[in-house]
Amino acid sequence: MTGTTDRDPAGFVVHTAPAGLSDDGRDDFTVLASTVPTQVSAVFTKSRFSGPSVVLSRAAVADGQARGVVVLARNANVATGVEGESNAREIRDTVAAVAGLPEDELLIASTGVIGLQYPMEQIREHIKTLSWPFPDGGFDRAARAIMTTDTRPKEVRVRCGEATLVGIAKGVGMLEPDMATLLTFFATDALLPQDTQDRIFRGVMDRTFNAVSIDTDTSTSDTAVLFANGLAGEVDPAEFEEALHEVALALVKNIASDGEGASKLIEVRVTGARDVAQAKRVGKTVVNSPLVKTAVHGSDPNWGRVTMAIGKCTDDTDILQENVSVQFGGTTVYPQRADGPGDAELRKAVAEHMSGSEVVIGIGLGIGDGEFTVYGCDLTEGYVRLNSEYTT
Repeated sequence: MTGTTDRDPAGFVVHTAPAGLSDDGRDDFTVLASTVPTQVSAVFTKSRFSGPSVVLSRAAVADGQARGVVVLARNANVATGVEGESNAREIRDTVAAVAGLPEDELLIASTGVIGLQYPMEQIREHIKTLSWPFPDGGFDRAARAIMTTDTRPKEVRVRCGEATLVGIAKGVGMLEPDMATLLTFFATDALLPQDTQDRIFRGVMDRTFNAVSIDTDTSTSDTAVLFANGLAGEVDPAEFEEALHEVALALVKNIASDGEGASKLIEVRVTGARDVAQAKRVGKTVVNSPLVKTAVHGSDPNWGRVTMAIGKCTDDTDILQENVSVQFGGTTVYPQRADGPGDAELRKAVAEHMSGSEVVIGIGLGIGDGEFTVYGCDLTEGYVRLNSEYTT
């Protein structure tokens, strides 16, 4: 049985503090750890410019065991060469020593500006102040401390039988995933067989975090991790999958609606595809179209931009326009029936739907039974302004 809860998963502790990664005094250094051994499942970016944090963490999770993660926000430590690699390893290893953990049982994640070295003097001084064990709970603090340009923290928790599952995430831009996306961490006191946990985790990530796109750019630091320490005992796998999907989807929708400069969530539901891969491809093409995104921002009922975007899938030769249908919020705009509402009435209905905070676009391809839903946001002046001034 699943449902919302205020309870933290047992056995997890959190430290957050400002460590000099930014100059605004905000917490930017986080350690999330379990006081007992955990099983871990994780996926990472496939970027050819993956940061040292991804390289170290990917190696650490290879055996399915890890106790926690240290997260540095406001500095990605990417494209920083040998010095950056050495600094990431030093931070990971010294924090692990404070917690009494083997070095390879602590992951490291980093997010922020690319191409800057860590302010190691300030970080070293902060690590000297750490004292184990950290305070119980504190996932709300962690959700806030891992933010960069997010406008709000992202935390969701549910119960699953006698266990609790909590998820936190950050990310509002550079979100076109390849295996994972942004930074997202899940912690639970549920117990599952390792292979079952991995299967569930990867499947849910494919249907949620791999279904969101803000601006088509893939981060160099994408990391998604599930820590499970089993203190609450065994749970039903199907029930846990439902709980994980609920938490992950809620985080995804929160992320998409908080996209850089975003004012609206876009949900594109593709059905009738040849297979899931085709449905996902078409959905991503639509949600990533600058013309679709700007039309949504302005509540402009120019639904032809959706058909244009579908048409860009030129390798999918089984997509035939005479078999395609398009809807906005349940209103069919293509094909238009001779006995249906006129163009003016259709555009009025579409404009009304697009004026809301969530815009749902339905696409039927009329080929097979493949389906997939993707999530994104509108493109606004705020996105351009924020990213044109990101480091200045």
